[in-house]
Amino acid sequence: MTAIYIDADACPVKEEAERVITRHKLKMYVVSNGGLRPSQNPYVETVIVPDGPDVADMWIADRAGRGDVVVTGDIPLAAKCVEAGARVIKHNGEALTQANIGNVLATRDLMTDLRAADPFRQGGGKGFTKADRSRFLEALEREIRAAQKLT
Repeated sequence: MTAIYIDADACPVKEEAERVITRHKLKMYVVSNGGLRPSQNPYVETVIVPDGPDVADMWIADRAGRGDVVVTGDIPLAAKCVEAGARVIKHNGEALTQANIGNVLATRDLMTDLRAADPFRQGGGKGFTKADRSRFLEALEREIRAAQKLT
């Protein structure tokens, strides 16, 4: 049976994902090291993992596989989940697949190196928009349907 795993970093779309999984009657795991209010939804399980680097990511990577959907912005976690056969989307709806994860990882590493080389570099990501939410909802629906065909 398809399960949905949400990395706590993807929380801007937790409510949207909850509506979708309720409609599909799927189990969703929201994984963090604390600080989240547990949902009252019987399809949502809040998983609190110990503090530590990448503990939540490891919990998800150890469980997600073929027929599951992972929502994360963490590229190394996404790569592990894609390798395990899970379908992965970012909170803006971008799908991460076998075909693009290598390029996404390389770009992430390049940007990390550029930021390290210039500690005074200003700027950040753009804000999360209604269009991003809409793209996420469409992508989640598409990925759930595709994942269910695999189970």
